[in-house]
Amino acid sequence: MLLLLLGIIVLHVAVLVLLFVSTIVSQWFMGNGHMVDLWQNCSMTGGNMRVCVSSSANEWLQSVQATMILSIIFSVLSLFLFFYQLFTITKGGRFYLTGIFQILAGLCVMSAASIYTVRHTEWHIHNSDYSYGFAYILAWVAFPLALLSGFIYVILRKRD
Repeated sequence: MLLLLLGIIVLHVAVLVLLFVSTIVSQWFMGNGHMVDLWQNCSMTGGNMRVCVSSSANEWLQSVQATMILSIIFSVLSLFLFFYQLFTITKGGRFYLTGIFQILAGLCVMSAASIYTVRHTEWHIHNSDYSYGFAYILAWVAFPLALLSGFIYVILRKRD
């Protein structure tokens, strides 16, 4: 049972790290010396100097920012709820509330990445020199892992 709990906690912390990195790092869309994320647009000048400006105030970008932040909040709440429920629920009880918050975190990150996928062409000129960055990919990797850990929490039963 201890190994199972440790594995669940490691999976949850891995999801949290993926969510934090994908939200903070400036690599959602990149190419030709430009790096774009949810918060700023950066480009390299001729002298290898990095110049960054704030991102656009588009409503869709603000919804991506909000849902990524919500996914982090839901995941952190889920981790705290797990530890709280671990010591308070009775034997045989399930971690429903923890699982629901983690599933909500997964759905939020899926919504954010989906909105960005559909709408980023309104913000950038799309050509073959540009590609999605690793932070965007990490967001998509965090989605199934968050859902998986959420379903594990829902199925998990407290033993002893």
